[in-house]
Amino acid sequence: MLSIIKNLKEKLAKTKNNFIGKIAEAVKLRGKVDEDLMDELEEILLQSDIGSDLSIEIIDRLREQIRLNKITDPTLVQTALENIIKKILKSDYADELESPYQIIHNPHVVLFVGVNGVGKTTTIGKIARQFKDKGKSVMLVAADTFRAAAIEQLEIWAQRVDCPIIKQQHGADPSSVVYDGLRAAVHQKVDVLLIDTAGRLHNKVNLMKELDKMNRTMKKVLADAPHETYLVIDATTGQNAISQARTFKEVTDLTGIVLTKLDGTAKGGIVIGIKHQLQIPVRFIGVGETVDDLKVFNPDEFVEALFE
Repeated sequence: MLSIIKNLKEKLAKTKNNFIGKIAEAVKLRGKVDEDLMDELEEILLQSDIGSDLSIEIIDRLREQIRLNKITDPTLVQTALENIIKKILKSDYADELESPYQIIHNPHVVLFVGVNGVGKTTTIGKIARQFKDKGKSVMLVAADTFRAAAIEQLEIWAQRVDCPIIKQQHGADPSSVVYDGLRAAVHQKVDVLLIDTAGRLHNKVNLMKELDKMNRTMKKVLADAPHETYLVIDATTGQNAISQARTFKEVTDLTGIVLTKLDGTAKGGIVIGIKHQLQIPVRFIGVGETVDDLKVFNPDEFVEALFE
């Protein structure tokens, strides 16, 4: 456990500096507990992608803690703030700690959605590798037929992971590829089927129609598919990531979020804000380039790595 936290701390160093580092600096510079400090901390939270409503709620709770415990030491304000954030994050995830690698269907079908450039195809490849490492058979489906590069990129991952891939030519009907993929997965008794989709978001109506058609197509083969629908988003895009999540939530039934690029300039609060605002659990976080740097999200480990 300690080695996991240590590794995560190293990966989240930049994110921590963007978030907790600013809080620590504000506390140190202010030197006393007053309304100016509260205003500054609220401003930091607002800039950290937590969201305005939750930022205000956190500061209100902090004021209450200061009043009840008669806190006058600024360093204790930081500790109180950290504990409030921990409590919020852990309570949000209280009932959602089951492993995303738990399989109760055969095949276990996971649909991946998200805009272009967020690391969706790479995420699929990494999850495929991790399932394979757990002894599961995996098949990939290249249903992003709008970009030839997306098909080629998924093919490269299929070769790396040594798993079959179902594809058609560039420009083919995505639902047709999905249908072929499900039929093949059922026939070959594959454990896990991972489906890549197009990342277009400029036309919500078309996106809705496309995803709806895919879902209806899947149900012709497997009545309960897909079993998971993961939205992949780039953590460094902040509030724009939450806007993307809102749009996709309107057009499809999201069961989880994969937050990529948390090892970069992301501000950390996005992890807290996205779950609290949208009630969609973060299932994986990306903290680097390697397969092992895609980690199952655990609120305890994340909180300890970020706040301790």
